[in-house]
Amino acid sequence: MPTDERQRTNRTTALWAGAIAVAMAGLAFASVPLYRVFCATTGFAGTTGRAAAAQEAVVGHTIKVRFDGNTSLGMPWTFAPDTTQVTIPVGGRRMAFFRATNLSAKATTGRATFNVSPDLAGKYFKKIACFCFTEQTLKAGETVEMPVTYFVDKAILDDPQARKIDEITLSYTFFPVDRPDTPAAARTATGAATLRN
Repeated sequence: MPTDERQRTNRTTALWAGAIAVAMAGLAFASVPLYRVFCATTGFAGTTGRAAAAQEAVVGHTIKVRFDGNTSLGMPWTFAPDTTQVTIPVGGRRMAFFRATNLSAKATTGRATFNVSPDLAGKYFKKIACFCFTEQTLKAGETVEMPVTYFVDKAILDDPQARKIDEITLSYTFFPVDRPDTPAAARTATGAATLRN
């Protein structure tokens, strides 16, 4: 192979390799937002939807909702639901409360991730308001009640597989967020109410 042709082949190969590397880097940065959009749209992996308002309840169709609360390693809080389960009408709006206490000697900030199981129920479980939409900051020793307003979409009754679901579990895990001392007022939009300091 002549030298000019070899150089041209090497340049073409280098350009393709560079383009592939740039595309891979772009996909790596875009994958998290794209995955979130995919999960929110399809309910994949138990991801719940958001709603502006509830529907009218369907008479005669109820579903049991269980609640679970956890903290990750390094999160100096206790976090648990006030009630572990309720039976609600499909389409009917309900509110549940979770109680969090900061066990540390300083203000800490956390963010809750959530999941619904079974996974198939995720796209039908709709949250109107939730502490999980924003970060939460608790002062040292502070205990708060954190509400979530939700409903199970009536469309679950139209899904041949999902309509067989008679129990849904809503699970939260709080993770620490590294922030400089954040004022406690940062959490007021979620409706968390201080119980004691």
